[in-house]
Amino acid sequence: MRSAESVLPSPVRVLVTGGSGFVGKAIVRQLRSSGFEVRVLSRSRDVGQSGVVSLRASLFDSEALVRAMAGCDAVIHLVGIISEVGSQTFERVHVEGTRCVLAAARAAGVRRYVHMSAMGARSGAPSRYHQTKASAEKLVRNSGLDWTILRPSLIYGPGDGVVSLFNRLSRWSPIVPVIGSGEGLLQPVDVADVARVFVSALSKSGTQGRIFEVGGSSTVAFNALLRGILSRLHRRRWIVHLPLSLARLQAAVLEFVFPKVLGLASPLNRDQIAMLQEDNVADCTETWREFGFQPIDWESGLDRMLGPAF
Repeated sequence: MRSAESVLPSPVRVLVTGGSGFVGKAIVRQLRSSGFEVRVLSRSRDVGQSGVVSLRASLFDSEALVRAMAGCDAVIHLVGIISEVGSQTFERVHVEGTRCVLAAARAAGVRRYVHMSAMGARSGAPSRYHQTKASAEKLVRNSGLDWTILRPSLIYGPGDGVVSLFNRLSRWSPIVPVIGSGEGLLQPVDVADVARVFVSALSKSGTQGRIFEVGGSSTVAFNALLRGILSRLHRRRWIVHLPLSLARLQAAVLEFVFPKVLGLASPLNRDQIAMLQEDNVADCTETWREFGFQPIDWESGLDRMLGPAF
């Protein structure tokens, strides 16, 4: 294992973009508990944590970005979307947004940069989500900054978009829909473990210029994960598998109605369906060896989040 010699002076001031989101809040809490000074950049929401400076600005306002980074030692860039609406497209948010943040970091003299990507990011991916994540990674690698790229798998925890979603869906409905076979493999990782890796990356030597896959200690098929969630909620529900053709048709309708009629991101889109048709797993041995701890397994994580299974 490499030495944990500090890369940055301590304490350091860190700007977190997207720090008011699900993952961002966990990272901000970990930063604060580790003694970092934290600024959070958000379009509209206050992070709601004491001792944190909240700044409201767009990623595309270069002057505001540079001002937000003034005096900072590092930037953690988390902003991303899973569904498009209006001008908030994958290309604009993931690629152009990253380009703007990197340019602002250089202008503000911030050298250390930690980037949130996604497991499965690659140029030939079937989803535009993963394609644009890969394009953003290329910008980071060519930025000239002291960068680290982290690629989490499915992240779960209080307020997430998976466990919390099925909690809501199964509360009153006797049926829980699953797209396709539900046999695709996932590597769920607890949001607290993800936050710990992001914060550790700031101060560990040897992490610059490297990409780390961040997944849980075991893999699980989506069906088994869903059954685990329902079991811990003490609910017996019918799991109904939707044919892909029907799911794509439903997604196409929702993609029209929600963004164009309601002005909201669609709760289901064809890009998500494409992602669900491939496994989202990777060998994370190097990650956990580098950061010196083992992530909680998904079953124990669900027990901690929801209580024991029946």
